[in-house]
Amino acid sequence: MGNFFADFGGLALGFLGSGLACGLCCAGSAKGTGLAGESGIGLLGEDPSYFGKVMILQVIPGTQGLYGLVVWFFALLQMGVFGGDPTSLTIADGLRVVAACLPMAIGGCISAPAQGRAAARAINLMARRPDDWAKGIVMCITVEFYAILSLLASFLMLLNLHIGA
Repeated sequence: MGNFFADFGGLALGFLGSGLACGLCCAGSAKGTGLAGESGIGLLGEDPSYFGKVMILQVIPGTQGLYGLVVWFFALLQMGVFGGDPTSLTIADGLRVVAACLPMAIGGCISAPAQGRAAARAINLMARRPDDWAKGIVMCITVEFYAILSLLASFLMLLNLHIGA
């Protein structure tokens, strides 16, 4: 058992970290887009001409899922899964991958539902004041900034991993 953990524990930890980045971000995006979609369906029941604007507001909280997928892919690339020797990852290497993926995992999981709530409120604003649609977009993009910071933190940490060091 000790040899198995030493041989594959680093790989398992790396998969765990990258999987959390992707899975938690996608779960957060599903929650955020769902919240915005609920508000959007209400408005579209009253006036279907808002479909394009509602769709844009609903899609915005989905970007965190994409960011999580990018971190997942880049982590697997750094781990050597795509053509390298991923089984040579040590426990320390695996822990480095987990640590590098955590900013995106946590940031995406929290920011996507927050952005979905902002998008839902923007849809409600648009229903009352159609000319203020752009103001709602700006409020949603403010939340996006923090998802981008999470992506940047994870990306820079993954970029500077020294697997096998």
